[in-house]
Amino acid sequence: MYEMLEDFAQENGLRETSPGLKLFIGISSILLCVSSPAPVAPLLVAASMSAAVLALAHIPARVYARLLLIPVSFAVMSIVVVLFTTGSGAVLFEVPGLPLAVTADGANLALLLLARVFGGMCSLYFIALTTPMAEVFDILRRLRVPAVFIDLAMLTYRFIFILLEEAGQIYRSQVMRLGYGRFRESVRSFGMLAGALFIRTWESGEALVLAMDARCYDGKLGIPGETRPVSFIALAATLLYLGAVFGVSLRTGGLVLV
Repeated sequence: MYEMLEDFAQENGLRETSPGLKLFIGISSILLCVSSPAPVAPLLVAASMSAAVLALAHIPARVYARLLLIPVSFAVMSIVVVLFTTGSGAVLFEVPGLPLAVTADGANLALLLLARVFGGMCSLYFIALTTPMAEVFDILRRLRVPAVFIDLAMLTYRFIFILLEEAGQIYRSQVMRLGYGRFRESVRSFGMLAGALFIRTWESGEALVLAMDARCYDGKLGIPGETRPVSFIALAATLLYLGAVFGVSLRTGGLVLV
């Protein structure tokens, strides 16, 4: 999954767009989503970010839907709890025989949370699918973020792929040996996978340190950077879009859907 995200980030329709502008749009959209008092503005952000990802970046719709399904499924499970435990007002639904009920305030809060999650995740995927991590690290460097933090983030990001690759190889080997046939065997196989993964990751880290020392590592990792200017039209369109979303958020602040 992570490799697929990085592949799309390297080759998409918005690849030549300024990474700073894409980060500004994505982060600003996330902030507008989480601060919106009504679900209209987050849903507008979700629709516009999805349109940009599908129509401008040319990301396949099936891949994008699979990516969104992961956070939305977790959000739905959380919202079910909010529906039955939060809010007051008129009772919309009551579970027979149990002290559980859905109220109007709880339903409005659940819809708002779902819209915020959906809009925020669409904005985050807009950044992830259009901006390579190397360019993100380069922007952090230009913003004078401490070099130690950037180096740790780069190493952590690199080891994500190592962990996934090692875990996939061990898991496939266990499945071929029927290691997950029964519950008891599944628990034992998972424990062996976790132990082997820890050892292999440790060895990979030591090998990386040796390789860095052999290349005269002086405490700073090099970051390839490329400056892409932001056109006046792109900047004006961005500010117009963010201003429109902010205006919608203010105008719909007192909107109640249920």
